[in-house]
Amino acid sequence: MPWRNLYPFRSHYLPIGPHRLHYLDEGHGQPLLFVHGNPTWSFYWRNLILGLRDDYRCVAVDHIGCGLSDKPQKYNYTLARRIDDLCQLVEHVDLSDATLVAHDWGGAIGLGTVLRLRERFKRIVLFNTGAFPPPFVPWRIAACRTPLCGTLAVRGLNAFARAALTMAVEKPERMTADVRAGLLAPYDNWANRVAIDHFVRDIPFSPRHPTWRVLEQIEAGLESLAGLPIQLIWGMRDWCFRPECLERFRKHWPVAQVQQLEDCGHYVVEDAHERIVLLLRAVFAG
Repeated sequence: MPWRNLYPFRSHYLPIGPHRLHYLDEGHGQPLLFVHGNPTWSFYWRNLILGLRDDYRCVAVDHIGCGLSDKPQKYNYTLARRIDDLCQLVEHVDLSDATLVAHDWGGAIGLGTVLRLRERFKRIVLFNTGAFPPPFVPWRIAACRTPLCGTLAVRGLNAFARAALTMAVEKPERMTADVRAGLLAPYDNWANRVAIDHFVRDIPFSPRHPTWRVLEQIEAGLESLAGLPIQLIWGMRDWCFRPECLERFRKHWPVAQVQQLEDCGHYVVEDAHERIVLLLRAVFAG
């Protein structure tokens, strides 16, 4: 598996009930907590970890059902449960004065965790994410929620993860065969795609969905975090977490530092990891 050469990290596991949650714990120093979204896993953060682990402790989670974590077919795959799981990991590895580094669904999961364990975090870095009821739902996402056909596409054809390999990047030359293989590796059959499907189904289209209320609660807490150093790094060509999402964060955090990467898409770290490593080093040194 050549993609393994791109991911030269030691695996760690935390029991979550009868299941195993996989995570990375690389380097020493100020801790950074990397939280991925859907349909990625800790592989998404590989270049940032390699670029930062000499001077920072890099902890990267694979949510249950994702990456190298167990993939139970019956699990409470909801935002609320994912926050519970991440809180267990933060306490297990005993993070203090940590920086949240999050992308996509990882933003809501990570910020929910910061709000619950406020004393353990000192800084926030977000990439193309949301932490509020969705102001819009792209048709590509809505299509994956159609009865029966949506699940058949997501779990049967791996359409969601495969489409992201092209739709989520602006630099297709970065998506080499090994990178593509690495992003898809944990999701190689129907059973192993269970979490991808549930992530999509956990997007609330209306207040009737239970996750709508969880997102409302997270958004209500955002202003309480405004005093933290916050960095918002946005791929401006993202069709999913569009610039409207960035502006909504800025309303809550008017003094947050913002970096708009005009030539990057949703997988902004794939498009621009070299620039981002330098940017983060400057942020953490400041």
